[in-house]
Amino acid sequence: MGGSGLTASLSDIAERAGVSVKTVSGALHGGSARMSDETRARIKAIADELGYVTNLAARGVRQGWLPLIGVVADELITSPFATEIIRGLDGAARSAEMAVFAMNLSGNRNVASVLEEVRRFRPRAIAFAAMYHKTVALGPDLSKSVGVMINCRESAGRVASLVPDEEGAAAEITRYLLAAGRRRIAFVNLPGILAGELREKGFRKALEEAGLGPVAVLPAVRRTIYSDRAPTLVLSHLTALMAADTRPDAILCGNDRVAMEVYAALRRLGAAIPDDVAVASFDNQVEIASRLDPPLTTMALPHRAMGRLAAEILLSADSGQPTLRKLPFQLVARSSV
Repeated sequence: MGGSGLTASLSDIAERAGVSVKTVSGALHGGSARMSDETRARIKAIADELGYVTNLAARGVRQGWLPLIGVVADELITSPFATEIIRGLDGAARSAEMAVFAMNLSGNRNVASVLEEVRRFRPRAIAFAAMYHKTVALGPDLSKSVGVMINCRESAGRVASLVPDEEGAAAEITRYLLAAGRRRIAFVNLPGILAGELREKGFRKALEEAGLGPVAVLPAVRRTIYSDRAPTLVLSHLTALMAADTRPDAILCGNDRVAMEVYAALRRLGAAIPDDVAVASFDNQVEIASRLDPPLTTMALPHRAMGRLAAEILLSADSGQPTLRKLPFQLVARSSV
């Protein structure tokens, strides 16, 4: 082979196949050269036989980008849901012969500096992903570099955004509790964050449809914005609720961590799950939900679906108008209801 022991070149493959270098490039890199499917398959077989490896740097110079999708991760890498988003994104990207890499946005690193760092790798496209559902202000200049927002929304609607349908999920799980015969439902919610606000809206909507109102809607922590590390209010809330004349027969929890605390509080108060009180939640953190006793009924976030759809948007030739897509949760029914 012409490479003399080095990696095969396009010329080596062209010589073996009896075609032009342009035809080989078109077969292997999706160029404009026209050829039959048989010719394309034969060129790819020869490339495999000769051990051809794409020179990504040279390819990037030619087309202006490398087969990469960059992700600006707003603390996403520290989230238990990061794996699902990245899996969905990576799986769809690989089928298009793309690779995914992420750079974390945290501490004193601002969006502009991280975006600039990502752009140095000359990716085909860039996504912005957040660890929890929130609104992000990118500004007109930065938003031009981002092809899609994952698990968050761009404040001015300049970028296509994929978010969980929080309101719809809350309405669905509330209706599930109602269908199970529960009528006195309390909600221990996540204060100060968009997900909590939308979940409360869906919760109240489903109860109103049934001609009911909530027993109570209470914050899970003392701080005005929910954090796993904030001082908890769960035990004090449950103590008061279970001592009231109209004690709840179901408790909806802002997430699975709150549900774990609700389980502990109910046991301490001598209430059985689900016989005395049903418990339901959001997120489906499997290491929590499936290991609780009884296993927890919860709404699974659509993170993997968001990742897959994000890749499709980023690799689509149709840019279109930026849209906000709300993806449905999935009800995971276990034994707590």
